[in-house]
Amino acid sequence: MTDPHAASPATPEALSPAARHDHVLILDFGSQVTQLIARRLRESGVYCEIWPFNADPARIRAFAPRAVILSGGPASVTAPDSPRAPDLVFDLGVPVLGICYGQQAMAEQLGGRVAGEGVREFGRADLEITDGCALFEGVWPRGTTHQVWMSHGDSVTALPPGFKVAAASPGAPFAAIADDDRRFYGLQFHPEVVHTPDGASLLRSFTHHVAGCAGDWTMAAFREEAIARIRAQVGVGADGGRVILGLSGGVDSAVAAVLLHEAIRDQLTCIFVDTGLLRAGEAQQVVELFRGHYNVPLLHVDAGDRFLARLEGVEDPERKRKIIGGTFIEVFEEQANRIEGARFLAQGTLYPDVIESVSVTGGPSVTIKSHHNVGGLPERMRLELVEPLRELFKDEVRVLGRTLGLPEAFVGRHPFPGPGLAIRIPGAVTPEKLEILRKADAIYLEEIRKAGLYDTIWQAFAVLLPVRSVGVMGDSRSYEHVCALRAVTSTDGMTADYFPFPHDMLGRTAARIINEVRGINRVVYDVTSKPPGTIEWE
Repeated sequence: MTDPHAASPATPEALSPAARHDHVLILDFGSQVTQLIARRLRESGVYCEIWPFNADPARIRAFAPRAVILSGGPASVTAPDSPRAPDLVFDLGVPVLGICYGQQAMAEQLGGRVAGEGVREFGRADLEITDGCALFEGVWPRGTTHQVWMSHGDSVTALPPGFKVAAASPGAPFAAIADDDRRFYGLQFHPEVVHTPDGASLLRSFTHHVAGCAGDWTMAAFREEAIARIRAQVGVGADGGRVILGLSGGVDSAVAAVLLHEAIRDQLTCIFVDTGLLRAGEAQQVVELFRGHYNVPLLHVDAGDRFLARLEGVEDPERKRKIIGGTFIEVFEEQANRIEGARFLAQGTLYPDVIESVSVTGGPSVTIKSHHNVGGLPERMRLELVEPLRELFKDEVRVLGRTLGLPEAFVGRHPFPGPGLAIRIPGAVTPEKLEILRKADAIYLEEIRKAGLYDTIWQAFAVLLPVRSVGVMGDSRSYEHVCALRAVTSTDGMTADYFPFPHDMLGRTAARIINEVRGINRVVYDVTSKPPGTIEWE
């Protein structure tokens, strides 16, 4: 597969963050939570990049990482042709940390043994620190017990030469292994997930204490470097190309627009496509901020009728996303043909978009759902993709937005999906359902803000369910829609827990929706976490 991190003439290595800061390389074996490793490292001020496990050894050597982390993955080390790390990784003379599958691959490659005959562990487990090592120094003392998150069937059953056992769990006698001389460490558990409460401290110990990283990478540094990369890719002034960016009203596209405008000024043209699938009042807010406040060249395209016509009668959520994505690109193609010198299309693609759409490795990880802003453009458009936020998580985008001076009303806005309200109406989408949902959603968010809870919640929204229920309104029987309310807490969108609203707040919200929104007679609250559910319903 094409390596998204490969250098190109438009993006010189000298402009990359790796050229300016201590940096760590994460080799991805296909885990759904590999990006969380990067998230934790960046929290501690360490720049990192995620490459496929089979990255070119020459590129790895040229990257010159201060340390390497081998991620988890769905494969079994005991299976024929299962993935392995490049042998070069163990010859670079830098610290290596293997996590879950990464631990097993490292152990097997260095002369140990892995088998599937032990006790499987999935979920929380108690880890006992049985011996000291540099990785645990100052973090997890010998003799202490810590909660960790396990997800494994195979286990290390024989140590490679030079290693010792540093920690054990009931199902994994070799849950943590260490070779302090070579600075190689293996963890059967996942320190990157929130279910391992002290995991971030352990990763920080690896990068700062073991690898000696300075931890000086900040969002201000990212801003400077991103602007340099944009200018290098697009060009500036008479030799530069014109960039088109789609504004959706969400945080991602707003931050991307301000960043691009700072980098290339009037070479940027923003196209705001009103899909007819937006929240109440959203179109006016976007136009006022970017055309009025920032003076960004902005085209406002009302394409709602076209989107709704294409979606008529469509119930399958994946088909909805494909239709919306295709129509969105179609509108851009039409606009691009009218903009003289348009050579680039910018998108606010984030890490979670990428990991949920395709495996970074092209390997066995599973596609959860597609995203309309991932996967490139039709060749006929002849526009090069610019994705300045592609390696950032949502909370990092918010920090960048504040660094850029974007108003808090946009920076703090909850995530909103590209396909809009269409995926919050399971089943067929109609103008009538959209109007009902907009009103219910606006009431819900208004009540959340009144309660002072908006900034505590990662994402909150209403869903109009494809079922009707019997009710009594006044002295009459009603048979109307059911509205589901959803609110979650999260740090990155990869995992989430439902928000525990006070019951009286939910009661007030439900009463307002039923009384004020004609077409709804029942309100329910979704208490599903991610996993097993996704945040959105479709």
